[in-house]
Amino acid sequence: MQTTPLYRLGRACAAHPVRALLGFVIGLAVLLGASSGLGGQTQENWDVTGTQSHSGIELLREHVPGAGNAFADVVVHSDAGALSSSTTTELRERLGRMPHVATVTEPRLSADGDTAIISVGYDVPETDPDLMGDASALHDAIEPTRAAGVQVEMNGSLPETAAAPIKGHAEIIGITLALLIMVFAFGSVVAAGLPILSAIAGLVAGSAGVLVLAAAIDVSPTAPMVASMVGLGVGIDYALLVVSRHVEFLRRGHDPIEAAARSVATAGRSAVFAATTVLVSLMGLPLAGLPTYSSFGFATAIAVIAMLIATLVLVPALCRLAGRRIVPRKTRSLSTEPVDDAIATRPPLTARWAARVGSRPVAAVLIALTLMLALAAPAMSMRTWPQDSGAQSSELTTRKAHDLLATEYGAGANADVVIVAPTDEVTPAQLAATRASLERVDGVTAVAPTTASPDGALDIINVTIAHDPADAATVDVLDDIRSSLPAGAILTGYTAYLDDISTLLQQRLWVVIGFVVAASVVLLTVLFRSVVVPVKAALMNLLSVAAAYGVITMVFQWGWGLSLLGVDHPVAVSSWVPILIFAVLFGLSMDYEVFLLSRIREEWLATGDARAAVIAGLAKTGRVITTAAAIMVAVFISFATETDIVLKMLGLGMAVAVLLDATVIRMVLVPATMSLLGRFNWWLPAWLDHILPRIDVALDDDPTPAPGSAATPQLTRT
Repeated sequence: MQTTPLYRLGRACAAHPVRALLGFVIGLAVLLGASSGLGGQTQENWDVTGTQSHSGIELLREHVPGAGNAFADVVVHSDAGALSSSTTTELRERLGRMPHVATVTEPRLSADGDTAIISVGYDVPETDPDLMGDASALHDAIEPTRAAGVQVEMNGSLPETAAAPIKGHAEIIGITLALLIMVFAFGSVVAAGLPILSAIAGLVAGSAGVLVLAAAIDVSPTAPMVASMVGLGVGIDYALLVVSRHVEFLRRGHDPIEAAARSVATAGRSAVFAATTVLVSLMGLPLAGLPTYSSFGFATAIAVIAMLIATLVLVPALCRLAGRRIVPRKTRSLSTEPVDDAIATRPPLTARWAARVGSRPVAAVLIALTLMLALAAPAMSMRTWPQDSGAQSSELTTRKAHDLLATEYGAGANADVVIVAPTDEVTPAQLAATRASLERVDGVTAVAPTTASPDGALDIINVTIAHDPADAATVDVLDDIRSSLPAGAILTGYTAYLDDISTLLQQRLWVVIGFVVAASVVLLTVLFRSVVVPVKAALMNLLSVAAAYGVITMVFQWGWGLSLLGVDHPVAVSSWVPILIFAVLFGLSMDYEVFLLSRIREEWLATGDARAAVIAGLAKTGRVITTAAAIMVAVFISFATETDIVLKMLGLGMAVAVLLDATVIRMVLVPATMSLLGRFNWWLPAWLDHILPRIDVALDDDPTPAPGSAATPQLTRT
C-alpha cells in the first residue's frame, strides 16, 4: 500500500495540510478566473435534426418571416364583458416594438368576445441568447394593460423558457439535511462537517468548470442544476467514505497522518472506481441524440470529477487538521490502544441482519423481488410527453394562459399543428385532396384555408385538433394526419415537434440502456474479476431504476399524492426524464455496489468463506452506505421543491431509486443472492482471466490473501 499513488497523495496532503489546502484554493482561483474570463453562457439547443418537423421548421424560417422561430401567445381576458378594440390595439403596438419581433397578429376573439389571442412571432429561435429565459420585454409590454384591470397571460415557446425559473434553494436545503444526518450518524460535528466542506468546494469548482465547458459547446441552462444535484450527492458520499475509513484507522491506533494516507489509499480508491462507473453511465447520455443530453452528461461529469478531486485532496488535509476531534466525543476519551471495529462483543446490526438474510436467502429474494416488481409494474403504462405549459404550476402565467385558451377556444387551441408543402413538390390538386382528407380525420376540428409564403415557395395549412397537446389522443391524431399527406408535404409546428422529440427519446432509451449496461458490466468484470457479480449488479440496478419509473408513473401520471408536490392534476411523464434518470441512477447505484463489493471481496480473498465475507462486508459498510443513501435521498428530495415539473420528477425519481437501492437491493437482495451463489459469485473463465487487466480493489491494509487461504486458487475456473 505504501507505494500506491493514492497512499502517497493522501500522506502528502495530511503531512502538509496547509499546503494542500492552499494548492486547492489556488487551483480553484485559477479555474474561477478562467470561467470568468473565458467561460461562456449557458445556451439551449433543441434542434432535432433528421426529423420531419425540424425540416418543416427550417422551411418556415427560410421562407416566412416570424414563422418557425420563437413565438408567444398573449391571451387577454376581461371579466367585465367584451374587450374593447382600443385595449387590444394599444397592446399590439407595444408588442410590436419589442426587440426581435417580426410579426404581431390581429386579435382573434373568442365567441363571447371577452377573450383575445395575439400571437407574436420572433426573428430568432427561442434558444437565442437574447431571448432564452428572458420574458421581461413581454412583461413590460403587457403591464399597462394589466394595470388597467384586464387579465393578460402568456404562453408559447418563449414564455415557457422563463416561466419557472430555478430558485436555487435546493442546494441549501440538501446541504443542511445532509449535515444533520451525518451529525446524527457519526456523533461528531467535525466528522459531519468535513464531507460538507469538501462537497461545497467541489460544487464551486464544478460550477466553474461547467462555465468553461459552455465556451466550447452549447450547455443547457438546466444542466448546471442537474450537475449540482448529482455532484452534491456523490461528493458527500465520497468524502463520507474516506472520513469514515479515517476514523476506523484512528481507532486501530494509527496516527492522523498515517490514518489519512490509508483512508485515501483504501476508501479513496473505492471512490475513484465508483466515480468511474458514474462517468461511464453519463457517457451514455450523448447517445440520446439531442444536444441537450450531451451537455447534461458532460456538465455532470465535470461535477463528479471536481468532487472526486476535492475528496482526495481536501479530506485528508482536513482530517489531519481535525486530529482526534473527528472521533465522537464519547469514544475520544477512551484508551488509545488499537481497536478493531470489526471485533466487538456484539456484532453490529448490519452484520446480524446479513446473517439473518443469509440464513433464509430464498424467502428474502422472493419478498424483495415481489416488492420491487410491484413498484416497477406501473412503468409498463408510463406515457411520456415533453413538458408544456399545461403541466406546470397553476400559479404560473403560462399555465393560466393555457387554461384560458382551453376554456375559451377549446383544448386544441394550445396545439400548434402546421402543414408545410413546397410548391415545387406538391401540386395544387394534391393539396386540395389533402385538405379534403384532413377534414375527415377523427380529432381534426378545423382546417384553415391554404396560405402561401411571401416568396411563393411554400403552401401552408394550419390545422386545429380537438385535444390538448399532452393528451394521449393527440399522438394518434398526428399519426393520422401524417398518413394523409402526399409526398413532399411535412407536418410541423410546435406540437408535432414535441411529438417527434418524444418518439426519438423513446427509441433512444434502449440504445442508452444497452451502452451503459454493457460498459458497466465490462468495467465491473475488470474490477472484481468475476462474471456473475457484474451481471447480477446490472440486473439489480435495472430493477431499482424500473421501480423509480413505476413510482413516477403512480405519482405524476396516476396522481397518487401529487398534491404534496404542488401539482394540481395528473400529467404525463416528461420525455426528458427516463433517459436522464437511467443514466444518472445506474451510475449512482454502481457507487454503492463498488463500496459494498470491495469490502466483501476483501473478506473473500482473506478467508475464502463466501457467506462470512458477505456478513463482514455488510457489517463494515452498512452504516456508511445507509448514511450516504440517506444524504443522497435528502439532496434529491430537496430538488423536488423546485417549481419546474421536470425537476420535481427527477428529484422524486432519483430519491426513490436511491432509497430502494440502499435498502431492498443492498440490504436484502445482495446478501441473499450472494449467500445462495456462494463461491460461484467469483467465478471467472480461465481464458478471460488471462486477458483481463489486473486492478487491485482490495481495501484492507494488506490486499494479499492470508497464507494458505483457499480463496485465491478458486477464483478462476475453467
